[in-house]
Amino acid sequence: MEDRLMKNIGFAETLRLGELVDYQEGRVVSRTLAQLPQVGLTLFSISRGEGISAHTSPGDALVQILDGVARITIGEQTFNVQQGQSIVLPSGVPHALDADENFKFLLTVIKP
Repeated sequence: MEDRLMKNIGFAETLRLGELVDYQEGRVVSRTLAQLPQVGLTLFSISRGEGISAHTSPGDALVQILDGVARITIGEQTFNVQQGQSIVLPSGVPHALDADENFKFLLTVIKP
């Protein structure tokens, strides 16, 4: 069998990405799908009241909301991003994600 670049996910089958991570009260849950030098793909579920504190990324990050609504702060701006919407977090700019309600997202990070 050849080496796969993706992991923790089925191959050659249809998937609902939001079903691959469950909500756990009081927790941020993640499932890495790919972690390569220039790209990372990770699924997250964040339960109400939890979040990911402000930090920066070495690459641009695309957040695709799969369920719920996320409160995302980028620099000094705050956005409510809902299911079916996406937002780009620019590299080097502080950002944070907070759950006023449960939400799930796919994070794609592209590094130089």
